[in-house]
Amino acid sequence: MSRPESTPDESAYLTAVRSQVPLYDELQAAAIAAIPFEPESVLELGIGTGQTSARLLQRYPGARITGLDRDPDMVFRAREQISDVKLARMEDPLPDGPWDLVISVLSVHRLTDEQKQTLFRRVRQQAKSLVIGDFVALPSGAGRTEVPGTAYPDTAEKLSRWSGGEVKWESGDLVVVTADYR
Repeated sequence: MSRPESTPDESAYLTAVRSQVPLYDELQAAAIAAIPFEPESVLELGIGTGQTSARLLQRYPGARITGLDRDPDMVFRAREQISDVKLARMEDPLPDGPWDLVISVLSVHRLTDEQKQTLFRRVRQQAKSLVIGDFVALPSGAGRTEVPGTAYPDTAEKLSRWSGGEVKWESGDLVVVTADYR
């Protein structure tokens, strides 16, 4: 798979992410492939530098994307690719929907179990679908994904159950869960 174009600063960031998440590009591709229908309105939670949104727009150029991130530096970077990016936490109320799609790649693991369940309930009330791409806890405790900071990975089964979705892709400790609420 070819990688999206990037600036030198963004390239250093992506190199660091790819060293922490060896299957980063595969996870991104699987998340985009798991989108259950062509979305018009999209909310990306934890937009980071906008990599997921850029890939989504390659596949669905007519989509209107709103991105949220808690890190001001990430918001600044994402605005280089997506114009509607807001400084906000996933724990905050979601921007008014309805949304065709809520998507989050490598962000939900930052939430506690209670926060994840609350988020999924809010998403279900305001969105037609949800796609989560993230790393999960494995029964053996083994996994290749390493992220700095606090993380609360759950099993794929819990993410699926809590979101009302199903696992569409998995490789090692990475999964993509999709829920279609239509």
